[in-house]
Amino acid sequence: MYTMKDTCQKVGMTYETLKFYCNEGLVPNVKRDKNNYRIFDDRDINWLNSLSCLKKCGLSIQDMKTYVGLCLKGQSTIPERKIMLDKQKADLMNRILELNECVDFIDNKQKFYDNVLVGKVKYTSNIINIED
Repeated sequence: MYTMKDTCQKVGMTYETLKFYCNEGLVPNVKRDKNNYRIFDDRDINWLNSLSCLKKCGLSIQDMKTYVGLCLKGQSTIPERKIMLDKQKADLMNRILELNECVDFIDNKQKFYDNVLVGKVKYTSNIINIED
């Protein structure tokens, strides 16, 4: 069993975030010790790692609550969970495309700036007039 502090260290989460997740019902069936402090086991650690990943994937707290609710209903909700995850994956794939476009833009700008600095190309600007 792990304390809140131990759990935070294991999953890379702040104390406040873990407490918030517990209070929001995102960590179901939280156990308590004799002093009424929350304690966690390895299954909780695995679940918290899953929640962290879902958050990184862009799920809102409300979406995470929906997902937890489906998980608590058992195997029968797997198709619904798959649909949720498929939608999130599609959103992530679109975001990856957007990010790649941004990286390409920066790469092209850096090449342009390098070429200007070594005298290969003349400097031009879209926002200021350049006198010849």
